Amino acid sequence: MAGTGPGPREKAPRDEVMLNALHRETIRKEQLSQKLVTEYRINPYHKVHALTGKPMSWHDNQNEAADENFLKIIHHAALEPTKKYTEPQTTSQEIGWITTPLINIDRTDRRLHFPRQNTEITTYMETAWRLKEQSVNLQ
Repeated sequence: MAGTGPGPREKAPRDEVMLNALHRETIRKEQLSQKLVTEYRINPYHKVHALTGKPMSWHDNQNEAADENFLKIIHHAALEPTKKYTEPQTTSQEIGWITTPLINIDRTDRRLHFPRQNTEITTYMETAWRLKEQSVNLQ
């Protein structure tokens, strides 16, 4: 029979000493790769949401001048990409990067501007549809 004796693939059961040694080794490896960060900065690419303070809080009564560098970073982060950068940063930004129209549309030029025109039939049908919608909504 094939499964009667101890095979070469069987492992010894793990005891508490072995589990503790594995745990110590894991912690040692984690501590070797850890890096202590002591310098904190504001992420300029994250939009900051303003929250109101608590009522009757003493923080609201102090009129402290805001840090100019902080305000500069916040205002710069809120700008649209065309004002932040001189050229698109990704290929997705290339679509619509140049937002100025190629030609100035002259509203008086009948070749390029086609305003909506109402005839007697379109005026009649518009009022008919409006009455129909009102009668359906009232029911």
